[in-house]
Amino acid sequence: MRVSSGMIFEAGINTINRQTAALLHLQQQVANGRRILTPSDDPVAAARALEVTQSRDVVAQFSVNHSNASSSLGLEEAQLSSSTDIIGRVRELAVQAGNTSLSDSDRQAIAFEMRARFNEMIGLANATDGNGQYLFAGFMGSTKPFGGTVENILAGNEITYSGDDGQRKLQISPSRAIEISDSGNDVFGRIRNGNGYFSTGYAAANTGGGIIDGGNVTDPAKWNALANKNYSISFSIDNTVVPPVTYYDILDNVGSSLLTGGAPGSGPAPLPAPTAASGLRVYNADLPIMLRSQGAEPVFDLGANLTMSGDPVSGDSFTIAPSTSQSLFKTIAKLVGTLENGSTGTLGNSAKLANDIGFALTNLDQSLDNVLRVRAAVGSRLGEIETTISVNADVDLQYQQTLSQLQDLDYAKTISDLTRKQTDLEAAQKSFAKTSQLSLFNYI
Repeated sequence: MRVSSGMIFEAGINTINRQTAALLHLQQQVANGRRILTPSDDPVAAARALEVTQSRDVVAQFSVNHSNASSSLGLEEAQLSSSTDIIGRVRELAVQAGNTSLSDSDRQAIAFEMRARFNEMIGLANATDGNGQYLFAGFMGSTKPFGGTVENILAGNEITYSGDDGQRKLQISPSRAIEISDSGNDVFGRIRNGNGYFSTGYAAANTGGGIIDGGNVTDPAKWNALANKNYSISFSIDNTVVPPVTYYDILDNVGSSLLTGGAPGSGPAPLPAPTAASGLRVYNADLPIMLRSQGAEPVFDLGANLTMSGDPVSGDSFTIAPSTSQSLFKTIAKLVGTLENGSTGTLGNSAKLANDIGFALTNLDQSLDNVLRVRAAVGSRLGEIETTISVNADVDLQYQQTLSQLQDLDYAKTISDLTRKQTDLEAAQKSFAKTSQLSLFNYI
């Protein structure tokens, strides 16, 4: 094969360029700390690194969502915490108002503070997050959820709710979208009055001193199985004997007598006498809704009971009705109206005031339980977010390790290769310099 001088020069230059390019590539790998600078360096590893990087970016977005979700739920929890404080304060004021030594003007002063607590509660229910979205408006975050005043409620209206029942969500993992809000209806609106199963009441015409408590259900299965859950309790007093004898009748919603106080088959029997300790006629705790006779054998049992106290007069009656939904705002507003109206000093009105305060306390307890239920749900979601943050941190660490294995440089090997390439380039340059000087003209 005939080798020309041009071929020698061209081959030498090409060799030097290749060695220089290889040296430059190694130098860039060392400078960047990456084994793969272009996909051609390792096509399989480059494709895998792209997949892992995309997955890691998704995890990074989940981390942003974790922060946003924790912030929203933290704001909600703060409002709910303040709500429980307000309910507790209103309950304290209600207990204080029940003190029989207070005058009507004292109770009106208490009602004045309750109005302030009502307005404060409305403000909490209309709270917004950092983006101006209402926390308790459901999906309608830009709509102010609650509106109304004490006067509107006392006129027979409920508080207005302009939101919906939706719960806004954020994706915190590939398989979990967590609720970051709660409907105001679920928190403040749809609260079962009474004890959650039934509510008690009194007839407007009552003139005696009878007081009925909120009662409780001892056997939910029996109570729920009843087709009719509306009852009334009417009292009659036999003043022809000394001491007078009190009788009671349990009536259904059409006025049919279900039970007359007394043992089965023995006729009516008197209720227990007043206790020496309280001076009040305290009726048997199994009386009357438990519908058990004074004897050992029950006539029948509805699975519920309540306690009566005070001294009803003939013709006084009390009602039992299935629980319905009543907002926390209505409970507070009705209590304000009760305290502002006063007791007017008569026995019947004083008993009605005591009953209304007792009903309000029962409804406040139901409201508090409901708010605490929502707080517990918010707390569980915050706990779930914390757990997911920990899981995502582990996943991100695994992705980092995988990327390191795919992309990171083996410095010991690469620096050794760099030194070798420098030697190769120097040898190529020196050999080219010697070869390029070979010419026949040197021998002429």
